[in-house]
Amino acid sequence: MTTLSSESPRTAPSGSTVLVDPDELNLFVTEMFVHRGMPRDRAVESARALCHGDLTGMDSHGVANLAGLYLPLLDEGRADPRAEPSIVTDLGAALLVDARRSLGLWSASWAMDLAVERAERHGVGMVSVRDATHLGCAGFHALRAAERGMIGVVSSNCGGQRIARPPGGAVAMLGTNPLAVSAPAGGHPPFLLDMSTTAAPTGRVRQAAREGRVLPEGLLCDDRGAPVTDPAAFDAGDAHLMWLGGHVGRFKGFGLGLVVEVLSALVSGSGRGPHEDALEGDGGPSGRDDDIGLLLLAIAPDALRQGAEADAEGLFGALLDCPPTDPDLPVRYPGWHEHHYARERAEHGVPLPAALYAVLVEQGERAGVRAPEVRGGAR
Repeated sequence: MTTLSSESPRTAPSGSTVLVDPDELNLFVTEMFVHRGMPRDRAVESARALCHGDLTGMDSHGVANLAGLYLPLLDEGRADPRAEPSIVTDLGAALLVDARRSLGLWSASWAMDLAVERAERHGVGMVSVRDATHLGCAGFHALRAAERGMIGVVSSNCGGQRIARPPGGAVAMLGTNPLAVSAPAGGHPPFLLDMSTTAAPTGRVRQAAREGRVLPEGLLCDDRGAPVTDPAAFDAGDAHLMWLGGHVGRFKGFGLGLVVEVLSALVSGSGRGPHEDALEGDGGPSGRDDDIGLLLLAIAPDALRQGAEADAEGLFGALLDCPPTDPDLPVRYPGWHEHHYARERAEHGVPLPAALYAVLVEQGERAGVRAPEVRGGAR
């Protein structure tokens, strides 16, 4: 890899944050996946999907998960680096795909591209996927539709992994069940809503624990429903994820979690959280995120009428023009900040905690892959 500075990557002081070149980071992740047996074209797309989290400020879903999630999936055989997804049912605008445990970072994008291709023919394309593995940021895959002028919808359950309890329940029954929606916005940054249906994804909780930060109330609670702010309590079994909406509106988040379960698991026939197996749990997290179900939907608005693109620009432009109550905090919509984070980090570098960078260096040395050089301290 090209050296970006003369500073040794191992000189970063403990607890600091360093900057690395985003292209170097992508290349490093690509080579790590190639080393695990992935064809290079798939490894490139998988690296783009994973590094999207770091580029857009969703650090909990970026390369922090390389050594902790994706490499173990491949090393343990739970993900097959060379698996060929197969089309089980093809109705033209709607397809059922068996992902055959291919790495979800790649196969979810492959499936969205297939949905977009069918939407170009039919106005709408829907791909339902079973036997998938973790897809990373759902928003990355939804954006692929927006980049081609379409609305994209992505939902993913967590297969047989149960992390969150139903309201009033004493046993974990569902995963974090992410949902993402993207849309073109004319000359403005694309709209992108990318969220877990729980109040926070587990990655964000664990990131706070690694960094020694206290969580705000409303993300975790104990068995009695009292708020918990220590993120380490989650993995210790002393706290549970709450649903979007907190105690008062928890049925909204829980309901959205079930919507994702219906769209992702019932349509595809994948593993599902609410299952009789879950009732054998002791109340804490149970099961594994194998046989994940996905739904990828692409909608071509111009297929039904003309003028949708101009209307989208007007819609999101009107929001940006809304007078703010605080002049220093202008009105923005989901996706705007992420778009600008990505532009800034592409120019100045991606910030990584020094401890995480050290893990990447170690993992690279084991695989004979050189980690990206340190560019400097974070801005």
